[in-house]
Amino acid sequence: MSTLPASPLSPYSPAFEGDMLDAPTSPPPMELEVMTQSPMPHVMEWKRVIELCGTSDFIPQTVYTPYTEADKKRYILDVELRETIFFHSDGSSELGISLDDVLKQQLRHMKDKDDRMFVGCEPSVSIRIRWPGYPPWSRQIPTMDFKIPKGPITRAKLAKNIATCLQRFVQSVQNKPMEADSDRRWKVGEQQHIRVEDLVLVSLHHVSKGSWQPQLRLRCPISTFPCRRGLPVPIS
Repeated sequence: MSTLPASPLSPYSPAFEGDMLDAPTSPPPMELEVMTQSPMPHVMEWKRVIELCGTSDFIPQTVYTPYTEADKKRYILDVELRETIFFHSDGSSELGISLDDVLKQQLRHMKDKDDRMFVGCEPSVSIRIRWPGYPPWSRQIPTMDFKIPKGPITRAKLAKNIATCLQRFVQSVQNKPMEADSDRRWKVGEQQHIRVEDLVLVSLHHVSKGSWQPQLRLRCPISTFPCRRGLPVPIS
C-alpha cells in the first residue's frame, strides 16, 4: 500500500507504513469485522489525494468496494494492493494531466510517460467509475501492449485507455436521467454538462484484486463551469 508521493514529481508513492499486509492473512471473524468497519489503507489514501489537491473540484466518487464481507476479504484484505499511479506534467505544480490533451495525444510534457505500468499483472484489469448520480460503471482494459517491443503498457497508453473508458461512460449515460435527488451539477454530456475534455486525471488507485479506480477533477471550478461554453455564470 502507498501514501502520497513525497513530491508531485514522484510517479509512485512509497510503501505504506503499518500496512495491513502485516496482519494475519486469515484473521479471526471478530478481527475481520473490526478491520472491515475501519477505513482501509487504500480508502485513506484516496481521501488524502483529495485533501492534497483540494476537495472542491474533485468528482465526488465513492471508492469501489465488493458487496459482501467475504468478497472484501478475498479481493481486498487478502490481496497485496499495488501502489497508486500518479499522473503529472513537467513544469506544473499540480498533480494531474488534462484528458483533453490525452485525447489529442499532446503528451510531450507528461512526466515519465514511457514508464511501464502493471508489470506482472493479469492480462486485463477493470476500470471502475462511480460518478455521482449514475449507476456504477466498469470497463476492462488490457495491461499489455503487443506492439514491438511487446510489454506492459506505458503510463501514456494507460492515460489514453482511461480517457477512452470515460468517453464510453459518458456516451452510455448522457441521454439517461440522473438518479433521484442527485446534484445536477455533475450531469455529464454535451453543451453545458461535463465532458471528458473537462476532466483532469490525477491518479489511479488499486481498489480490489482486479479493479482500479481513477481520481478525477475538473479543469476549472464547478462554480465557474458554464462560462467556458459562452454561457452565463449563475449568480450566487
